[in-house]
Amino acid sequence: MTTHIATAALVRDGRVLLVHRHPLREHYADRWALVGGHVEPGETPEAAVRRECREELGVDIVAYAPYPIAVDDPALRTSAFLVTGWRGEPANTAPEEHDDLRWFTAAEIADLDLAHPETRARLQAAIADGAARTP
Repeated sequence: MTTHIATAALVRDGRVLLVHRHPLREHYADRWALVGGHVEPGETPEAAVRRECREELGVDIVAYAPYPIAVDDPALRTSAFLVTGWRGEPANTAPEEHDDLRWFTAAEIADLDLAHPETRARLQAAIADGAARTP
């Protein structure tokens, strides 16, 4: 069975926001990842990513576009979005899921223990692409 996940790459000032998955999480514990979660039955990926950003970061996203970030896990179908505009300041509003969140430059991502290391180059590209799309 395939699980559909929606994720958001929030980009600001040459950095991307990543969350550190809580060490007690069942999947990808103690690793850095994009904010996101399951697409619920009947929900679009766009609605899911907006909901996840509201639930996990306390922000309402207002400027976003699909952004291909593939993971090497046949059990996951990923819909990723490059987010360049939101209302509110991101905060960890889901401490049971993440124990930290931080903004990272492309260079800093090179050394991170990522939930999906195969996404490293796309995360680094998202920083440049987000800067190009920010007014």
